[in-house]
Order: sequence, then C-alpha cells, then structure tokens
Amino acid sequence: MKVESVLLASHGTAGAVQAEKAALELCEREGARLFHLVVVPDFWKGMTGDDWLNNAASRIRFGRYVENELQREIAEHAATLADQAEKRGVAFGHGFALGKPAECLIEAARAGKYNLAVIGSPRPKGTPGFRSRMVLETLVKGLGLPLLVVPHPGR
Repeated sequence: MKVESVLLASHGTAGAVQAEKAALELCEREGARLFHLVVVPDFWKGMTGDDWLNNAASRIRFGRYVENELQREIAEHAATLADQAEKRGVAFGHGFALGKPAECLIEAARAGKYNLAVIGSPRPKGTPGFRSRMVLETLVKGLGLPLLVVPHPGR
C-alpha cells in the first residue's frame, strides 16, 4: 500500500503510542505526511466539579483549570510526536477536536486528503484510565478510507 498521508488519532495512552509508532513507520518514505488528531471526548465538556464546588465562581475557575491542563497535555504530547516525525523526515501537522471520537475522526478525514487512518485498539479489560469509547461501527461506516487498528501492547 502506497501511503502518502496518514491521519493518526492518538492521545498518549499505551495503545495510542503503539498507533503512533505504526503511523510513523508507515510514513518513512520521502514526501509522506502525518496529521495527528487528538479528540477530547465530549464527557470532559461537563467537567465542572459540581459535586464539591459550592459557588459559580469556584466552578468557573475549576473549569478553566481543567481546560488549561488538557491544553497543556495535548501541546506536550503533540510536541513529542512532532519531534519524532522531524527526526524521521516526516511532514507533521496537528489538530484537536472536542466531541465523540468516531465522529471527530470522520470529520477530519473528510476535511483532508489521507490514504489511511490509524488508531490504537481498545484497552484490555483491567487496564486503568478513561475509556473514550471509539464506536468502531460508526467509524468504519463513515470514514471513507482504509483504517489500521494497531493492537494494544498488553495483548
């Protein structure tokens, strides 16, 4: 398969890092491009701490804190991946979206010209962390390009 442009959905978990490695290897040909998309699942939208913050000002401050932490983590992760791409001579772009992971990936695929989308597989049971619930059926039906699902390193 001739890969010129890869759309990578990743967010820094162990499974996503495996997907990043695979995407970088696929792009190791002259002129290949990698676009890194981080999807912040829409459940973060309502993260206000209502259960323990007792006034509006505190809730707003906490909401801003959560947003700033997410932005910082996304920027750090993107910078690390950009460095890896640069070392391999891969053109790199980055973006993020807030919403349902499958729908955001489909929208990104439609907005660009990609040969392949790459994602990590779901985490094995018992692996800690949030599950963003990528709905694979929705993704496969709407993506419109080949999809590579990279196995989790714990499998």
